[in-house]
Amino acid sequence: MSAASRTPLSAAVAVAAALLLSACSSGGTSGGGGGTGFIMGKDGISTVKKAQRATAPDLSGKTIDGKQLDVGDYQGKIVVLNVWGSWCAPCRAEAPGFEKVYQDLKAKGVQFVGINTRDTSTQNAVAFEKQQGVTYPSLYDPTGRLLLRFKKGTLNLQAVPSTLVLDRDGKIAARSLAALSEDRLRAMITPVLAEK
Repeated sequence: MSAASRTPLSAAVAVAAALLLSACSSGGTSGGGGGTGFIMGKDGISTVKKAQRATAPDLSGKTIDGKQLDVGDYQGKIVVLNVWGSWCAPCRAEAPGFEKVYQDLKAKGVQFVGINTRDTSTQNAVAFEKQQGVTYPSLYDPTGRLLLRFKKGTLNLQAVPSTLVLDRDGKIAARSLAALSEDRLRAMITPVLAEK
């Protein structure tokens, strides 16, 4: 093999290794970027200390069933934001657990809101919610416009499903960039629910 043909391969291996190392360099203690303050727990859920939490951006618009929704209207409640798509197999897997937790906690001041993304029409999204028995509202965000409002490092547009928990002041308290079991979802919400 000539030196010229080895160079692109060597460069590709070096880039891949650098990406791998940078992805693993946090050691499981921090996550995100852009000064978001996330600290990664051993369970894969990232949290932010109360004093360092950022306020969630304006999240308002049409729901998948054509109604108007403003997440800011839920201030004073804990809000669980779940980014999902009807095309997403892990979203289908976690949806029944999300609905169960929502039903269990809504009387305690916990509101769930979905953010449907990358569905080209609301028809598939509505069918998904009907099939999964989801009763909480979902904003329709086919192009990720709402997701881009979050501070850099808060969400990854490629990480679907993702879940954020907002505290009673509308600040981001916890996040998961992967599908959640019912137990892990409860574990994510419980500390924020216990805050006074």
